[in-house]
Amino acid sequence: MPRVKKAVKSRERRKKVLSAAKGYRGGRGTLLRSATETVDRALKFAYRDRKVRKRDFRSLWIMRINAAARMHDLSYSKLMNGLKKANVTLDRKALANLAANNPEAFAELARIAKEAA
Repeated sequence: MPRVKKAVKSRERRKKVLSAAKGYRGGRGTLLRSATETVDRALKFAYRDRKVRKRDFRSLWIMRINAAARMHDLSYSKLMNGLKKANVTLDRKALANLAANNPEAFAELARIAKEAA
């Protein structure tokens, strides 16, 4: 059986981890074991927080829609119920954008929701 020399592959592995740990403080950026633990943890948080970001943005949009709806004497749930009954199919992102940047259009949607409810 031929002799296997592993230096190239193991160096590649170490380089990959240490370059991912670039900018970390102290031994976390220079020592392989500490860097590996820290990079693994960072990747775990990155995976989790890609999902959390979607939740956070949805709740932000709901807060903005609720604040704008209350200016028109509606609660968030009544506004959304009225829009659903009126067959207005705008998602929360678009509604929040309208509430922030185009109050006249949002006022028209609030009027439509009031009539439908």
